[in-house]
Amino acid sequence: MSNQNTSALVTAFAWVQRIQDFMRAMASRWILRGEPFLSSGSSENSQFPQILSHLVKQRGISGEAEMESFLKPRLRDLRDPFLIPGMEPAVQRILQAADEKQKVCIYGDYDVDGVSSITLMRKILHAYDLEPATFIPRRGGEGYGLSLAAIERCIQENGKPDLLITVDCGTVSVDEVAYLREMNVDVVIVDHHEPSLTEQPDCVALVNPKCGEEFTYLCAAGVVFKLGHALLKTRTVDLDLKELLDLVAVATIADIVPLVEENRLLVRHGLKYLPKTLNPGLRALQEVTGMNGAATSMDVGFRIGPRINAAGRMDCPEDALATLTTDCRRSAADLAKKLDAYNRERQAHEGLIRKEANEQLSVNFDPEKDPVIVIGSRAWHHGVVGIVASRLMRQYYKPTFVIAFDENGIGKASGRSIEGISLVDAIRACEDCLISGGGHAMAAGLSIHEDRLNDFREKFGKYVLANTTEEERKPRLVYDAEIPFSQLSLDFLGSYELLHPFGNSNPQPVFVSRQVGLSRPPYHMKNNHLRLMLRQGYHEQDAVFFGGGEHELPSPPWDIAFTIDRNTFRGKTTLQIIIQDIRASQ
Repeated sequence: MSNQNTSALVTAFAWVQRIQDFMRAMASRWILRGEPFLSSGSSENSQFPQILSHLVKQRGISGEAEMESFLKPRLRDLRDPFLIPGMEPAVQRILQAADEKQKVCIYGDYDVDGVSSITLMRKILHAYDLEPATFIPRRGGEGYGLSLAAIERCIQENGKPDLLITVDCGTVSVDEVAYLREMNVDVVIVDHHEPSLTEQPDCVALVNPKCGEEFTYLCAAGVVFKLGHALLKTRTVDLDLKELLDLVAVATIADIVPLVEENRLLVRHGLKYLPKTLNPGLRALQEVTGMNGAATSMDVGFRIGPRINAAGRMDCPEDALATLTTDCRRSAADLAKKLDAYNRERQAHEGLIRKEANEQLSVNFDPEKDPVIVIGSRAWHHGVVGIVASRLMRQYYKPTFVIAFDENGIGKASGRSIEGISLVDAIRACEDCLISGGGHAMAAGLSIHEDRLNDFREKFGKYVLANTTEEERKPRLVYDAEIPFSQLSLDFLGSYELLHPFGNSNPQPVFVSRQVGLSRPPYHMKNNHLRLMLRQGYHEQDAVFFGGGEHELPSPPWDIAFTIDRNTFRGKTTLQIIIQDIRASQ
């Protein structure tokens, strides 16, 4: 081996060691959420166990009536949809289209929320005897939202509509809506993205909760559901919105919006409908992913959602839409297999990009000093950079943008953020470095010229440093309560499951147990996962530690941070521990 190769290997090994040392030091902070749980041996609330009451109060819920509403949300508590700005003119324009048999087109996004929103809107319009065309722009050539190129292709393929309804896009599309108005096309925008601070599109109606004060947490599919509710309140037709809740749940979970208030209600009931769904595509996706029985937010987030998203990432969003809109079970099964194949292709691209991204970081990134990650390449697939950005953000706990540049040096980036840094605000602060950008606080996209990458990285980093403290930039494991193994039972699990669904703004509770030992040596599974039989006193618990085999474990006894889940195998149900972190007992 040459001296040059030896030197490169030594440098790479040193960087890996530095990263591992940095991450071990960063991951050591365990912080209790709120007040400690003190069991008095009896429940202060006659209806719910004491630990459950404690966990609910940690989420800002107090009082028996409010707790009842949180743990047992009811559909009859849905609030007036006309509280959303723009709802009244949108309803009237859609009913006008129905009365006059006008030509309508639904224009949406290529992600789970966008495709689900188109499917919902189409189903609602069918109930009003409309036969809308549907259109999704291609991520690669046309990009997100309304664009002149996509509008031209939409009209070329479907003809000029009398009414264009955009879902999950359009809020900031001032020029594009003006172009459509010049063509005498009315536009109704149904969206949930952040509005511009300066101007809004000149459309018939902009139905966006973020233009007001109510329902600002909804995803686009949630807004479409509220539009359907408003239409039914205005003119009753043969439409049961409860049968569409499964689609709303899938979109809400996949779009990672806060699972609070009506989002929590819609997802809780939508997940109940999912296993018995009337939608052939959703049923086929559950079959192809091995789902069986009750559905959880984890099933949607890690099984259904990625496969719907994969079609858009591979520039074939029409296949995702066809999966959710077909009425034929055989076609649905074939399409679900197609989406599964796209997902495997996406995983292959992701693996390649992650490898090359880490190679870039080993050269020009210092995890102890650099506040952000901004990297790019002309070799990367534009549809996968968002997933890589998410993984790098979690790995290093840094606000991250990953950019795919085309042959002309125009880059499309996806970003993911840490708590306390809004990417929307950061993009506004760095707009002189960018072509365009927008999205949400924790996930956003932008376009940039290749020669401005370093300028953007520097300015983005300065913005993060100016708007956070050193302590806020450190990752932390927040746990909810310290409990002994003696309290972990199926009865405890049954009460705990009333907290479902878990997700953004309703995180799965993390528990801590101390002085935990091993009953037998760890069993190594695939992908460095470990299966452990843990012991605390006379009580044993089965546990899984995903990725736990990547690093050497400290010597027992341990303090462990963990979540719990229901595990059913061969007809036997047990409570299973999923370890989040392990450290030597103190």
